[in-house]
Amino acid sequence: MFNITLFEPKIPQNTGNIIRLVANNGCHLHLIEPLGFNLEEKSLRRSGLDYKDLANISQHSSYQTFLAAVPNQRILAITTKGTQLYDQMKYQAGDVLLFGSETAGLPAELQQAIPSEHQLRIPMQANNRSMNLSNAVALVSYEAWRQQGFLGGG
Repeated sequence: MFNITLFEPKIPQNTGNIIRLVANNGCHLHLIEPLGFNLEEKSLRRSGLDYKDLANISQHSSYQTFLAAVPNQRILAITTKGTQLYDQMKYQAGDVLLFGSETAGLPAELQQAIPSEHQLRIPMQANNRSMNLSNAVALVSYEAWRQQGFLGGG
């Protein structure tokens, strides 16, 4: 399956929605600290319902410790500055789908370390800045899973 990675997420409801999403699509969720909330926060639990126990979640103290946990995996950054549309990428099992925080996106130095052909964007109307993080994760992760024939899904 795929690795969904949230770099320093800030809004607990988004992460709760994503926890519910990964419980349903079989992806592994990686959370890179610092988080803008506590994983036991009520709003995160409410949006994630009772899916936290069904989801595969790892927490990492830094981007470097995260990289050590996913050696040799292709990292695809989803960013408004991406050079390729997300639905044009040929996804591979194990790919890392990297998303920035809701307020700042991905830091420039992190983004620059990822090849431009691995920087993906979701099309939006002109003059719009971004879309909701949990919606973006749903779009990209389900396209990746669709390309794999929804393996493991029922």
